Amino acid sequence: MSLRITSYILALIFAASGSAKLLSLPFEVEAFTRWGYSPAFMYVTGALEVLGAIGLLIPRLSSLASLCLAALMLGAIATHLLHGEWPMLAVASAIKLTAFFRGWAGRADINAINKRSKLRN
Repeated sequence: MSLRITSYILALIFAASGSAKLLSLPFEVEAFTRWGYSPAFMYVTGALEVLGAIGLLIPRLSSLASLCLAALMLGAIATHLLHGEWPMLAVASAIKLTAFFRGWAGRADINAINKRSKLRN
């Protein structure tokens, strides 16, 4: 599967998940309440997911966005693990691994961003 297709699939997943949080859909509100997280945390998480999805659609940023979303998924994995939600743990782990490998595959793009940033300073 090409990196572009992987980016599009991840963007769809994170846009849907983040939008559900930002729209306060009942299943998201219930989940965050069950886990003991505040509504503000749900909105921040949703915003980060939507911003990450947008980043995945920008070729120069897609690798960096993938790694950032993979890091964000560590929180989801920990939450599902602590609450014994095994099917969701498997889903979150698969998404995290896909995002990580997408970012890793495009590490040259991240290095290019880093080099441009250093040149400006």
